[in-house]
Amino acid sequence: MTDQSNPHHAVAEPHDADDPDRQRAWLDVDLAALRRNAAALARRARVPLLPMVKADAYGLGALAVTRALESLDPWGYGVATVAEGEELRAAGIARRILVFTPLLPTELPRAHRAGLTPSLHRADDVVRWTMLGGAAWHLSIDTGMGRAGVRWDAMDAVRAVAAAHPPEGAYTHFHSADTDQASRAEQEHRFRAALDALPLAARPTLLHAENSPAIEHRAPSPWSLARPGVFLYGVPSGGALEAAPVAHLRARVVDLHTVRAGETVSYAATWRAEGDRIIATVACGYGDGYRRILGNRAVALLHGVRVPVVGRVTMDMTMLDVTGTACAVGDVATLIGRDGSALLTVSDVAAMGDLSPYELLTGLRQRVPRRYLHAA
Repeated sequence: MTDQSNPHHAVAEPHDADDPDRQRAWLDVDLAALRRNAAALARRARVPLLPMVKADAYGLGALAVTRALESLDPWGYGVATVAEGEELRAAGIARRILVFTPLLPTELPRAHRAGLTPSLHRADDVVRWTMLGGAAWHLSIDTGMGRAGVRWDAMDAVRAVAAAHPPEGAYTHFHSADTDQASRAEQEHRFRAALDALPLAARPTLLHAENSPAIEHRAPSPWSLARPGVFLYGVPSGGALEAAPVAHLRARVVDLHTVRAGETVSYAATWRAEGDRIIATVACGYGDGYRRILGNRAVALLHGVRVPVVGRVTMDMTMLDVTGTACAVGDVATLIGRDGSALLTVSDVAAMGDLSPYELLTGLRQRVPRRYLHAA
C-alpha cells in the first residue's frame, strides 16, 4: 500500500493489488499540490484566476480538478468545447465557464442552454448569440498567434456589432511567453491598440491575456484576470515560481526475467544486452499514454532508484533494466513523478523523448485509472 505518511513513496504490499484500480497501472493526482500551485500563481498575479481545465484538465480529470480549485474562489474555468462545459455544469459547477475554441453557429444554442460564455469574433456569430438571449460573451483578438480571433489591425470588422452588443470581456493569447518576453510586450501593445479601436461604450471590463508562463515571468498582472494552465498541473516554464509535481504515473512489475548477453528486448530488437541483465516488465505502455518514443531514452524509478527503459515501449508493457536493483513481481515502478526523495517531473520525462510536456500530460487520460490524493 502507498505509505500514507508519504503518499509519493511507491511501496508494494500484497493486499495493495486487491484494489482493482492499482492492479496494473494508475495515475496518482496530488490535489494538494494542484492547490498549492494555483495559490502561488494567485499570489503572484494578484488578480482572480481563470484556470484552464480543458482536455479533461490536461489529462488529470476536470471534475476532480475543478472541485479541488473551488476553495481558491476562481473567477471561473476555461474549456475548449461545449461538451467540456456541459460536463462541469452536470457536476454542479456554477461558476462562469468560458469556451475558448471558436464555436460553429450550430453550437451556439447548446452553449447557451448550458450557461456557457463563448469566445466570439465574427459579427454574424455575435448577432446569433445575442438573439438567443443576450448572455455575456468575450471577444477573441488575435495579436500574433495566428490561430483564432479578429486581427488586432482589423477591428473595423467588429466595431459596429460590439457597439450594439458590447462584450463582457476580451482576451488575446501569447505565442512565446515562455521564451520571448519581447514578443509578449509586442502582443500586449497590439492588444491595447485593438481595444482602443473599439467604441468607448463597447470596451469590455474584463481583460485577460496571461497564460502560465506569462504569470511566472511577470508580476503583478496588468489585466483583470489571469489564465493559468499547465503550471497548475506541475509544469513550470523556468520563471520565478517552482511548480509542485501533481501527476505520478505508477505501474506494477508483472514479469521479471534474465536476458543473456547479446540477446535483445522488444520490437525491432533496438536494445541488446551487454552481459547478462535482469529485465522487469511493467504493465504500462503507449496505450496508457506512456509514449513509444521513450523506449531506450527514458528512465523510471524503482524503490527510489533510477532504472533505464530498454527496448521499444509497447502498447501495454514497458521493459526496465533492473540489474543490481531489488525488484520483485508486484513491485511498483514510477514512470512519472516522485518515489521517495527521487523525482521524474513531467518536464524531465518529456525532454527524454523530445516531447512537449503538454502532449505527455494530456495523453495520460487514455486508459489508466486515476487515484486522487488529498481531495479535501
